[in-house]
Amino acid sequence: RPLFPGSTVEDELYYIFKILGTPTEENFPGISKNEEFLSYNFSQYESENLINVAPRLDSEGLDLLSKLLLYEAKRRSSAAEGMRHAFFNSFGPSVHRLPDTVSIFTVPGIVLHKDPGMRSSSLANSGKIRRQSMLF
Repeated sequence: RPLFPGSTVEDELYYIFKILGTPTEENFPGISKNEEFLSYNFSQYESENLINVAPRLDSEGLDLLSKLLLYEAKRRSSAAEGMRHAFFNSFGPSVHRLPDTVSIFTVPGIVLHKDPGMRSSSLANSGKIRRQSMLF
């Protein structure tokens, strides 16, 4: 499910700030002078522990997620750095040899488990599945 399930720019930013904390000069230099950011007049939120938002991740997964969700781009892990993170060690070495066009699910032992956040709803009769709402 989406980590930040906003439906508008303002809504999306609200979810980001509720989880990561409202950006400050310390974690996003220049933000206090950004006119567009200031025009929204967001509340000040402290960052939330990512285990509360992604409880199915282990400590390595949470570490990787925290490195990918930094406001300042030059401090954020790149995709290449992320792929070398210890989180991917559990997938075995063959995951790093996959061509870009091949699914990770072709690696023996890697399977997709149904997200427990999914549930049937009144839309089930129409063939659609609805995600269970969760407030972050």
